Amino acid sequence: MVNGAKKTERIPVMFEKELVCEVDDYSFRHRMRTRAATLRHLVRVGLTLENKENEKGEATA
Repeated sequence: MVNGAKKTERIPVMFEKELVCEVDDYSFRHRMRTRAATLRHLVRVGLTLENKENEKGEATA
């Protein structure tokens, strides 16, 4: 998904207070405007890393 693309899906989710604090700290450090933007960014980063790990495993198998 490209930044600025229309957001059409809502995903309600609950977090532990400590995790919310970590997300908010990350958001502040990286000057992200909203918690939602921060969470979208972190999900993309996590998925990218996961995909790269899977590709590495397939290449050596």
